[in-house]
Amino acid sequence: MKPDDAEVQTFTFSVNRMPVRFTGDPHMPLLWLLRDELGLVGTKFGCGMAMCGACTVHLNDTAVRSCMLPLARAAGKSVTTIEGVARTPVGDAVQRAWVQLDVAQCGYCQSGQIMSASALLRENSAPTDADIDAAMSGNICRCATYRRIKAAIHLAAQTLRDARPGK
Repeated sequence: MKPDDAEVQTFTFSVNRMPVRFTGDPHMPLLWLLRDELGLVGTKFGCGMAMCGACTVHLNDTAVRSCMLPLARAAGKSVTTIEGVARTPVGDAVQRAWVQLDVAQCGYCQSGQIMSASALLRENSAPTDADIDAAMSGNICRCATYRRIKAAIHLAAQTLRDARPGK
């Protein structure tokens, strides 16, 4: 099959609340659109097999691995990357906790860690250590900052609870 024989489709969706229209291969991973076409390089390529979590983004507010997610599955949906997550109260609280507790070492995995943590806290405002371990189990940190990651998630959760009206 020659490259010009490849299946091509046009997709529309939003990325960080901005409309996107892209014509291309429906099987192309979302990660490559984000990085190569849109210049959103905060989402990282790690393993290419959806096993390390470095490529985590939100698809309709659910954490997904963008390295294995075909464009066709993102069509008509909302994508949030690390560049856009701070625009949400949860994402902002998580990023602030990360900085306050100096979580990152090399930083390569941190965008995926933050995206997974934000998805967890959107669903669970008071996660236990076991909840955090379960939600973050698909994210690998070569620098082993797992204790600081867990502490930052607890700090962000407390910050969000303290900010609730009527508190």
